Amino acid sequence: MRTIIAVAAAAAALPFAVPAFAQDTGTTGAGTMATTTAAQDDTPRSPDGSKAFGIEPYVGVLGGWERFDRQENAGIPVLPNKYRLDGAMVQGVVGVNVPLGPVFVGAEGNVAKGVSGDIDWEYGAAGRFGLRAGDSGLIYGKVGYQWVNFDKVPTANRDYHAVTYGVGVEVGPKDIGLGGITGRSGLRLRLEMNTFNDAKSFRPMAGVIAHF
Repeated sequence: MRTIIAVAAAAAALPFAVPAFAQDTGTTGAGTMATTTAAQDDTPRSPDGSKAFGIEPYVGVLGGWERFDRQENAGIPVLPNKYRLDGAMVQGVVGVNVPLGPVFVGAEGNVAKGVSGDIDWEYGAAGRFGLRAGDSGLIYGKVGYQWVNFDKVPTANRDYHAVTYGVGVEVGPKDIGLGGITGRSGLRLRLEMNTFNDAKSFRPMAGVIAHF
């Protein structure tokens, strides 16, 4: 008789136990989902909302002008007045940035062709380091090594090389109000100033960099 009563009591309690169990399970699942979402929201981000850490390759095209001092520079001889050792150039660059939260480091190679004046070719490589600013901007310094070939120097040796230094900025679409035109295409405008050897040249450059 006691067995029959116990079975009946268990059967009567079952309809109430099942909804309570389901409610507890649903609460636990929602809590887990909220915790997961919170964890995702806490992921470090860069100023433009992309990952704070990673690898960002890029290519670019710049145009500019360089003027060398008349004093001896990295072995370049002092020339008569009619040789100015300057000229306009077009430069291609390829490199990679490594974002590290609010800062970045990277490396870059370049090849430039003179389109007027005494400079024929330039090529070199440099390391970059700086700050990430705004939605997609960069403020940086660079140090590297550059080779220069002149096509009008009246000497047997027309190739010279030395350490190069530079500073620059890159500004992304949102930083200059072009978000509706280029979206998140990764295009940035670059303004840069470089010098050859011990501040013996002046080379302003400007162009477009495409980041991937």
